[in-house]
Amino acid sequence: MTVALMWEAKAAPGRGGELLAWAGAYELPYAPLRRELFRAPGDRVLVITWWHGPYDADRPELPDPAPDLIARPVHRWRFEALGEEIPEPPEG
Repeated sequence: MTVALMWEAKAAPGRGGELLAWAGAYELPYAPLRRELFRAPGDRVLVITWWHGPYDADRPELPDPAPDLIARPVHRWRFEALGEEIPEPPEG
């Protein structure tokens, strides 16, 4: 199974570049299969990492940055990869 961990934060006003740099430079204790860094309007930063193993396995994640760097608490989600095909919804 492949699991994607998503980490998303909104920068404090005027600190989007700093948050993006912090998230891009942060080194996890060991490397995921894949790691991508994204930004969005409103100085939001998203990091997605992919891992092999069970859905609930303990995996390293980016921590919360310094409180003065973010405008709200960090959001985290975990998803199971289903491949490129989207399963059909059940009938009924």
